[in-house]
Amino acid sequence: MRKECEMPLLRIVSKASKGLGSNEVIFRKLKETKKRMQKITLKNSSYQYLEISFKEWLEVLGYGKGTVNGMPLLIREFLKHLEEKQISNINQLQQKHIKSYYQYVSMRGNERRGGGLSSNYINKHLQAIEKLLMFLNHKGLKQVPSLGIRLEKLERKEITILTQSEIKELFEHTRNTEGYPIDEGKMEILQSRDRALLTIFYSCGLRRNEGANVRIEDINFDTRILHVKKGKNYKERFVPLNKTSARYLEEWVYDYRIQLIKTKKEPMLFVNIHGAPMSGGTLYTRLKLLVLQSSNISLQEKTIGLHSLRHSIATHLLEAGMSLEKIAKFLGHSSLESTQIYTHLVSPNQ
Repeated sequence: MRKECEMPLLRIVSKASKGLGSNEVIFRKLKETKKRMQKITLKNSSYQYLEISFKEWLEVLGYGKGTVNGMPLLIREFLKHLEEKQISNINQLQQKHIKSYYQYVSMRGNERRGGGLSSNYINKHLQAIEKLLMFLNHKGLKQVPSLGIRLEKLERKEITILTQSEIKELFEHTRNTEGYPIDEGKMEILQSRDRALLTIFYSCGLRRNEGANVRIEDINFDTRILHVKKGKNYKERFVPLNKTSARYLEEWVYDYRIQLIKTKKEPMLFVNIHGAPMSGGTLYTRLKLLVLQSSNISLQEKTIGLHSLRHSIATHLLEAGMSLEKIAKFLGHSSLESTQIYTHLVSPNQ
């Protein structure tokens, strides 16, 4: 009997793993980068210390694990390049050295596929160096050069938007029994957590890392305000909760989450069935399962991630007549340029 109950869920998990899309690509590339970087060793002890300090700084600022682990590896290759150019002290760093490295990376071959490196990967190197320069400024290093290089132009990726009816369908599915455990108690817990997930990433428009890092103390149910403390580029913002969103989060926090946590001191909003904090990757997989459990074939065929929910709420707010300035503030965008992409997704008749 148990095997018969498990089979549908196993098929769903299998489908979800096949549809990991961009996240799967990112993890694979990070693994490949790490493997190649392990072959690179720094002889200069000050550079070794710089790499470690840079990583610790990223951790303190609250960057995601991918950034904390990946960026220092890219910086290691940059520092190795400086070593080979006889630049033995970071105080000697000049813009010409950064441009020399850019030329080197642009010409370097792709060891796995052949040909050159992609514009996206080259940009990752430049962004890592730009962040290192910020770190050096923070540490008080004098005469830190600017990057002096424009990022490579990329083809804009197609943005997946869910319609308002599709979003409504996902919320409604959390009231159904299909795809959930037969045990009624566990089913209600997972259903409540799924509603909280949709609330945080759609209704509140949080980024993946922001949502994964929400703590109980960040939600003020009296004022119906969510305090996003670990936003992109360590920017904070306050997101309003409507009555429905507040109710879904309150139900999860006070009625169901409390049944999973091992200690009341557990700070994170999202926890798994064992009471441990959920990562962004786990939350993403949960969303994939929720989508695959729906009976909507067109919805299942869409490439949906947590960020798709954020794109969707932004588009729906624009369709409802909210100004770009207010949407930018809601999403935590630094400039309107990032928000303007949604104007191309709205029907001209809106």
